[in-house]
Amino acid sequence: MKTSMICVRALAAVCLLPAAGWGQNYPAKVVRLMVPFTAGSGSDTVGRIVGGGLAKVLGQQVIIENRGGASGIIGTEVAAKAPPDGYTLLQINQSHAANAVLQSKLPYDPVRDFAPVTQLVTAPALVVAHPSLPVKSIADLVKLAKARPGAINYSTAGSGTPTFIAAALFKAQAGINMVDVPYKAGGEALTGVLAGETSIYFSPLAVALPHVGKHGRLRALAVTAATRAPALPDCPTVIEAGYPGYQYGNWYGLLVPAKTPRETIAIVYNAAISTLKNPEVSKRLTDLGYVSIGDRPEEFAAHINAEIERLSKILR
Repeated sequence: MKTSMICVRALAAVCLLPAAGWGQNYPAKVVRLMVPFTAGSGSDTVGRIVGGGLAKVLGQQVIIENRGGASGIIGTEVAAKAPPDGYTLLQINQSHAANAVLQSKLPYDPVRDFAPVTQLVTAPALVVAHPSLPVKSIADLVKLAKARPGAINYSTAGSGTPTFIAAALFKAQAGINMVDVPYKAGGEALTGVLAGETSIYFSPLAVALPHVGKHGRLRALAVTAATRAPALPDCPTVIEAGYPGYQYGNWYGLLVPAKTPRETIAIVYNAAISTLKNPEVSKRLTDLGYVSIGDRPEEFAAHINAEIERLSKILR
């Protein structure tokens, strides 16, 4: 999809200023944090942790609204059409950039209809296998997939979602043929592999953690980050498994509708940074494998543009 580059006018200068003194009446009511994915997804996990922190900083209730479906498009459209007053925040992930590439017609412009606030966190995926699949490592998986092309299936949360991208990149790197089984949402994709409907899932790390381990219902094969996850120190990376060119991490960030006042964006930005620096929030995110970012609006804008360009080369 053709789209213009993000224009971040004077947000850098605005966000250098403290929130106090700007928009004294904001927020004067409940703030809605739109998460365009279902409850139990990686996006939902981040949204609830960050939303709770934002509520404390802003002094107003922050309601998480899950509007899942269509790889995040449904909830994103709702946010795009919301009044640009700071009372609707949108949490996006890599799907936002992927949809700009994969969808020829979107009910919103992923760039022009939004103003960036900050990239919140990044997180790797965890490659998990149902115990019925006779593999205990990435090497085993590749060997079996090459011996039985098209015989192994894997869950995804739909075309363009992070789970789809992570798996597609790995298949290309490893030169294997596995069958994509798309579900309507991440929770359903996880349920599919837990039930044995599928054999493999490139799951958000935080979502898969409760289901792996000595007595878990899934077998952890590898982490897609450059280094091992502190939450799973014994689980190797895909790089360690023999694929030095493979590294994948999803990202999550905040947007607001375009034309939201710069002063309001500055308040939300400062609240988000304070939240990420909160020791309690930071520990919760770290324990789940997330890495805090907290970049400035213009930096997040550049990141989104770069992701659209990068994914256009990969996904097309």
